[in-house]
Amino acid sequence: MSSVKWAATSPRSGRFCAVERGSDMLGLSDLHDELRARGQGYIEVRLSTGEFPLLTMGFRGNHAVLHLFQDVETASLLVGDGSVAANTVIDVPIMDEQAEFTGRFVLSADHAWGVMWHFIETGEPRDLGEWCEL
Repeated sequence: MSSVKWAATSPRSGRFCAVERGSDMLGLSDLHDELRARGQGYIEVRLSTGEFPLLTMGFRGNHAVLHLFQDVETASLLVGDGSVAANTVIDVPIMDEQAEFTGRFVLSADHAWGVMWHFIETGEPRDLGEWCEL
């Protein structure tokens, strides 16, 4: 099981805790399940082998958005999976703020979690779908 570093919304307070923690994927999965039960959350994940790439997931209900940070200056959004019409606007938490995204960049929360899991297992973010550099 891969070791990961992560920072996330606290299930207790509902606020983003920037203090990075380390665990195996099962520990992160437990946190994800707690946040899904709360209805929303934000998770930042990187492999324990380096600062980048960093993958983030903000989600509310059944909708999620994924950001990829290849380095300090390069950020991309994963193109959505069609679960929401491209012109629909969805709010998801990014750290402690609510951010709006069009359906073009919205995935189902289950799909987004699967992408994050795949990233942790393979360490390769580019084969996860189409990325749109910001």
